[in-house]
Amino acid sequence: MKRFDTISVRIFSVLLFGILCSAALTWWLAFGERQHSISNERNSYRADRAKHAEQLIHAINNLPAANREGLLKAIHRFGLKVVPVPTQIPNYQASTPYGIALSERLSKSFTIIPLPPAPENCLMRQDDRGPVDACEALIFVLSDGSGLRQTIFPAKPPPNPIQAETYYYLGLFLACIAGLALFVSRMTIRPLQQLAQAATDLGQDINRPALIESGAKEIQQAIKAFNFMQLRIRDHIQQRTQMLAAITHDLQTPLTRLRLRLEKVADNELHDKLVGDLSNMQMMVKEGLDLARSMDSNESLQALDIDSLLDSICTDASDAGHDVSLIDKSKVTVMARPQALRRCLNNLLDNAIKYGHGAQIHLLQSTEAKQKWLHICVRDRGNGIPPDQQNRVFEPFYRIETSRSRETGGTGLGLTIAMNIARQHNGKISLSNLPEAGLEVRLSLPVKT
Repeated sequence: MKRFDTISVRIFSVLLFGILCSAALTWWLAFGERQHSISNERNSYRADRAKHAEQLIHAINNLPAANREGLLKAIHRFGLKVVPVPTQIPNYQASTPYGIALSERLSKSFTIIPLPPAPENCLMRQDDRGPVDACEALIFVLSDGSGLRQTIFPAKPPPNPIQAETYYYLGLFLACIAGLALFVSRMTIRPLQQLAQAATDLGQDINRPALIESGAKEIQQAIKAFNFMQLRIRDHIQQRTQMLAAITHDLQTPLTRLRLRLEKVADNELHDKLVGDLSNMQMMVKEGLDLARSMDSNESLQALDIDSLLDSICTDASDAGHDVSLIDKSKVTVMARPQALRRCLNNLLDNAIKYGHGAQIHLLQSTEAKQKWLHICVRDRGNGIPPDQQNRVFEPFYRIETSRSRETGGTGLGLTIAMNIARQHNGKISLSNLPEAGLEVRLSLPVKT
């Protein structure tokens, strides 16, 4: 049922249904007109035949009785025969349209005796349509008292308008309109798919080339608005990054002078506190700049061996004396920005080391909606994070006081930076507490097959 939620399927269904309804209505009107024309033609034929029969009966009536047989043999197709007039007149009225028309024409000149439809009243038992079970007969009483009978066979039914070939033509017609509806729906939805893909690519690379303004006028307007939006977003991010870089650069000089002057403080306890505060300030400035850069990466995408990258990161952490291990191998290559992805994984690993006293990295793979995913699971042995705060930890400068303190050096930007980098790769980060103890941070990245 989800496929019917797409615009292309809806356009295809509406076009196909509309064309079929129009075709059905046209066929119904044409069939009605055909039946009306056939009915008029049959009525005209019956009137002409009744007129000719009237003239013939008048001619037969004017002939001597001895000459009638020869004439009737010559015109046997009219179904006329001289018969005795029945002594008992049946109580029956002409029922066929031809019989009614002929009775109305000759009722003023002759006495007409209609006979009921029955096989014995038929002069002929077979015509070009095959055997006839019953027919109607009219007996005209001539001026000399003899009877002239005309047999009236049932009218031929109109031919079936749907012949065997009609079904082949109907199938060809349906295939043509289905192809036309599919072509129109694809042609209509293609620009929207291109815009959707461009929006997805924009999340990975804000500096991607602008879309070419082509197509219908409305599509060109949409593309022009999209390109203008991309330009404004890029300018905004660049201005913010440049501003933060300038602030960071300008702060480095006074912070360095403060650190040099703090060396002259004689009170050791006061000296240590001031140096700690100064270090925190420098870290916050640095991570603030990293946060801005995480949303404006100029690094290009390239094929990256995840196993090699994780092995390098774990080796560096182990050399620094941390309990870090890579449990699985994925043998997967993804399109990524190496430095940005390394920063993302380092932030996740640093959190696990600071608050979970070690980390294990597991690699899992899955397929969702025909998309293959690689899941990098960083698991620690800490106290975990309450479920109601798991989404908030991705907010800038948000800290959980029970686990993060000044002694650990956390600024509340590590997970925010990691999330920004994951989104640049069309990925996502999720948190979940482990059943026994600890926290699992899962970085999910799409794998292009």
